[in-house]
Amino acid sequence: MSVTDERYVNSGELRLWTERSGDPNHPSTLLIMGTAAQAIGWPDELVARLVAGGRQVIRFDHRDTGRSDHVDFATRPYTLAEMAADSLAVLDGYGVEAAHVVGASMGGAIAQWLAVHHPARVRTLTTLMTSPMGNNAGPAWARAMAGQPPAPDELPPPTAEFLRHVLGAATTPRATAEERIEADLATLRVLNGPALPFDEPAARRYVARSHERARNPAAAGNHDLAGRRLTPDRLVPLSGITAPTLVVHGTEDPIFAVPHARAIAAQVPGARLELVPGMGHGFFSPGLPRRIADLVLTNPARPD
Repeated sequence: MSVTDERYVNSGELRLWTERSGDPNHPSTLLIMGTAAQAIGWPDELVARLVAGGRQVIRFDHRDTGRSDHVDFATRPYTLAEMAADSLAVLDGYGVEAAHVVGASMGGAIAQWLAVHHPARVRTLTTLMTSPMGNNAGPAWARAMAGQPPAPDELPPPTAEFLRHVLGAATTPRATAEERIEADLATLRVLNGPALPFDEPAARRYVARSHERARNPAAAGNHDLAGRRLTPDRLVPLSGITAPTLVVHGTEDPIFAVPHARAIAAQVPGARLELVPGMGHGFFSPGLPRRIADLVLTNPARPD
């Protein structure tokens, strides 16, 4: 029996909005979104494909996004570890002991954290468009913004086009709802990259719905602050991951170039790397959500 239900679960004092799709008796897949992104950042098409593949799928709004509670970061700063604890609270809220964990961008770092620190909760690990959880990207970004070459021992910075967009976005008008939607669309277009067609109607629907669901849009910026806090728990080697691991990455990702994915795959024992030709940093290209879901389904758990 396939069902879709929404509920709030508690993570400490916070309430998190969650949604489960599929047969509750099927193996669980937990989808963890990236920086400032709501649960609906996982396309419905991708969720439906996973459900058709025999999974129940759980997605949720991070703290500070969508319909979940918000935090005063100035007085209660949090870390990636606390966001990972939210993910565990979501599993607990559905009575799930272990799940196939799939994380995109910052969600990929959270997924790595779970696989390192709570291996019993992770049946398989799939990372999408992300970097090793212990990578300190700040210096590479700073050098690139200053027009300096990267250091020999660091992973590549974002593309020059993306960095130009970031600088320009600071002065982009956002006074009206339409201006905010257009600004977000421009970002998604850059993230898509030039190789694959950009599904602007789908992206526009997503942006409009995100704005409708957001209780406090500015709070999502706290994720950037949390992501920059490179705490000791993030420096634990990925070589301790025991879950079957799949690293999925686009060849045209403007934020994390392919070496970021290769670094994860090299550090996790037995990890499999799947490069998706033309894919950027997002799902807004026709057919791409189904393709990613099909890859996720190829990462089987080890027999109990």
